[in-house]
Amino acid sequence: MTVRKLDQSRGWAYTLGVGILKPPLVTLTRRTWIDGEKIPATGGCVVVVNHISHADPLTTAHFLYDHGRLPRYLAKSGLFENGALSYFLRSAGQIPVKRLTTDAVGAYGAAVDAVRAGECVVVYPEGTITRDPDLWPMRGKTGAARIALATGCPVIPVAQWGVQDLLAPYAKKPDLFPRKRITYRAGDPVALDDLLALPASSQVTHEATDRIMAAITALLEEIRGAKAPAVRYDPRATGTAEIGDPNKKNKKKKKGRRP
Repeated sequence: MTVRKLDQSRGWAYTLGVGILKPPLVTLTRRTWIDGEKIPATGGCVVVVNHISHADPLTTAHFLYDHGRLPRYLAKSGLFENGALSYFLRSAGQIPVKRLTTDAVGAYGAAVDAVRAGECVVVYPEGTITRDPDLWPMRGKTGAARIALATGCPVIPVAQWGVQDLLAPYAKKPDLFPRKRITYRAGDPVALDDLLALPASSQVTHEATDRIMAAITALLEEIRGAKAPAVRYDPRATGTAEIGDPNKKNKKKKKGRRP
């Protein structure tokens, strides 16, 4: 497992966050970091990751931090509603995004600026925890592709597995013991040079998104030793809510039934 020393100022928010969060992550997980050196040591980049648990932003940050980068997340705006937490997140360079609204354009602009300033921006291209029944990557959204096409920066695919054992999707309580095996694997930059040479269009953006999702899925197949479905799950095609706990509606129905 390669580890690369951080070569940039952490600032007070990251110093505090690392001090509080890294010790329990080290204690509660067994980590397998694979090919983390493929993450650029310096310069602007976009890291794209599959999303399987509310805990994986922490483990992803751990993976990137161990390879010398401070991640700047596109994070859901609800996390910024608490004043103290919002101050901490903004001080750590995190970027709020209002999902499924026109205000998401502001987050896109902030992410482009961060990449151009040399930051490592992390994007979950699925936009939320996967709805795929077996936790394979589902249909991606275009945000990561748009940032990459606007900046020409490298897009590094990362697949991760095992965090769902620590905290299952939408679970309220973690399963802390025994220690969970967490595996991360980084891949080569997604090939987008030919698309950068084309005029901007929705077709180009969707092609870039498809390549990004294919790269993440291929890495996850290697980690899991299994084959992903031939067609990626699409929440809109099945009438599943695109954000939030997709099981909430069913839970309410079950709760309201009489025995």
